[in-house]
Amino acid sequence: MGKKNVYTKEIKWAVVKDKLEGKLTTKEIMEKHNIKNVSQIKTWMKLYKNGEMYRFDQPIGKQYTFGHGPESLSKDERINNQLTHLKMENEILKKYLAMRKESIKG
Repeated sequence: MGKKNVYTKEIKWAVVKDKLEGKLTTKEIMEKHNIKNVSQIKTWMKLYKNGEMYRFDQPIGKQYTFGHGPESLSKDERINNQLTHLKMENEILKKYLAMRKESIKG
């Protein structure tokens, strides 16, 4: 077992976004974001599809339920994290809907 790669939530979101946009192959996404293992991407996509993006913030091996983040986080920080998730999700969904419209028209 080598050292665990730790990816920031920003990278996870960027990967999910690239994947949903469908312009890059998985291999290209892996190269772009320096992802070592395709299973990472599958895991993040699964979390995204299950609406569990809050887990993007979690250090590996630390599982906790939504809103019960690391106890060290203040209420404001937790609210801020939720806001960040919602903004990103909103952005992704808007792009996704725009793409759907394009493909329906085309």
